[in-house]
Amino acid sequence: MVAASKMRRAQERMRAARPYAEKIREIVANLAKANPEYRPSYMAVREVKTIGTILVSTDKGLCGGLNTNVLRLVTNQVREMQEANTPIEFTAIGAKGLQFLNRSKAKILSEVIQLGDTPHMDILIGSITAQLAAFEKGEVDAVYLAYTRFINTMKQEPVLEKLLPLEPSALEPQQSAHAWDYIYEPDAELVLNGLLKRYVEALIFQAVAENKASEQSARMVAMKSASDNAKNVIGELQLEYNKTRQAAITKELSEIVGGAAAV
Repeated sequence: MVAASKMRRAQERMRAARPYAEKIREIVANLAKANPEYRPSYMAVREVKTIGTILVSTDKGLCGGLNTNVLRLVTNQVREMQEANTPIEFTAIGAKGLQFLNRSKAKILSEVIQLGDTPHMDILIGSITAQLAAFEKGEVDAVYLAYTRFINTMKQEPVLEKLLPLEPSALEPQQSAHAWDYIYEPDAELVLNGLLKRYVEALIFQAVAENKASEQSARMVAMKSASDNAKNVIGELQLEYNKTRQAAITKELSEIVGGAAAV
């Protein structure tokens, strides 16, 4: 019941964040097309020598296979990168992911845990900025985002998607009949780089909100299954107890009848 109550609030927060993410995606797409002579640093494609991965997980357990599924995706990525001799630097959002990375002895660039039921951007910004700064400095050449996408109450999908560099296809609006032109103040470089950074931060915040909604949904389903299993076990044990008690009573009656017959 607690998880169901938290799930509704988490879904409301997730849906409330979607219009902002969709609108900033549309604006960034228009800006990217409107000024083709300048290519923002977040869209610069270079040879991949080091990869950064932002892993979004939960702080608590008891939510079924939610964390296990997304950690399996990250494990497969690590295995592929090891075969290609490509190191990975991680940003851990959530205690379960941080524990997994520590056990795996992975290189952790930044971390943030104990987000609570209501994640705020001011808590996330420090760990996110560390990963984005590493990309801008050329310390990592590509950044991936691993989280659990909320589909519905009964289904949550683990996702590992490329975050940086931003692909032009990912920025294209669904339907774009025309392109806008803009006047930039003070200049295009400052505006585009600043807006793209806000855009990437919005994507990560949306992923955290989706993961939080998925967590509460998975926990509600897991706890309901646990309660149902407990009731079944209780019923089986009660039946076994009654059989044992009936057998003991029958044995005592047989001994009494046998003693009376002997007298």
